[in-house]
Amino acid sequence: MQTIEHQLNQMQVDLQLQSVILSVLAATKDIAFKVSQGALSGVLGATDNENVQGETQKKLDVIANQLLLDELVKNPYVRAVASEEEDLPVACTAQAPFLVAFDPLDGSSNIDINGQIGTIFTILPAAEHSGSHQPQALEKEYYQAGRNQLCAGYVLYGPSATLVIALQGQIHEFTLDRIKWEYCLTKSDLRLPADTKEFSANMSNFFYWSEHFQNYVRSVIRPNEKDSKFNMRWNGAMVGDVHRIISRGGIFIFPSDNKNPKQPAKLRVLYEAFPMAFLIEQAGGKAFSETGPIMDIALNELHQRTPVILGDGGLVKDCLN
Repeated sequence: MQTIEHQLNQMQVDLQLQSVILSVLAATKDIAFKVSQGALSGVLGATDNENVQGETQKKLDVIANQLLLDELVKNPYVRAVASEEEDLPVACTAQAPFLVAFDPLDGSSNIDINGQIGTIFTILPAAEHSGSHQPQALEKEYYQAGRNQLCAGYVLYGPSATLVIALQGQIHEFTLDRIKWEYCLTKSDLRLPADTKEFSANMSNFFYWSEHFQNYVRSVIRPNEKDSKFNMRWNGAMVGDVHRIISRGGIFIFPSDNKNPKQPAKLRVLYEAFPMAFLIEQAGGKAFSETGPIMDIALNELHQRTPVILGDGGLVKDCLN
């Protein structure tokens, strides 16, 4: 089977970018091993700490974050690393050509129940000429639109560890061979299946949504004579829900809500929305906030948040209109 290294060479991906991608994936292999060991590796449970988002950190959050940082800091082509778990970017090699951002462990609430979790990452170009290498200055280098992404992907730690990666207008799926410990190509040129009547949404927020989104969900679950109703699928981990949509089709809906007026949107632009929008668009789908394409958002805060509606283009249009 063709490995990720062979695939990147075949695509003639820039060697420096290849190096950064492989550093990310080296860390995910270590994370996959620790996840597979579960309670045997002492990674379950919560810490006494909160991250920059004000969320209680799970032990595996901290471990995954550090594994990724350790790999990327030593890569000479990485200028800075931004993590959902860190307040500011971590400075790496001055004048290096790439910026990396990641959610080290999406779906943390699923860790202790052996549910779906995963790592989401994106790689952006660094400015050609950089000034200060201090974290506050590096933060501004991330203030780019989603369309600047060079590569994005995720690793889903399920019964198998599955890598889905998009670059150069292509999206491919790899599976971690746990004997050779290599990511091997299992699906090429993924395209989002059409006409799948499934939606993914956290229905516990239903009564906090705007009337528009409440009415949309009512319309797809209400039985009628003309069309069969939609099925709902929800994992509590964006990485698992988006993987199902890329594999089977459908729509993912995470609108703003009024539970917390100071924070109406939950999902982070840089760590979740940008990379997932990049993947979905390259698979032939659409990804929108409530006001326009996610890929056109101009980041102006490192931990900026946004509503997310993505998946089958026709379903996304129906949902927003």
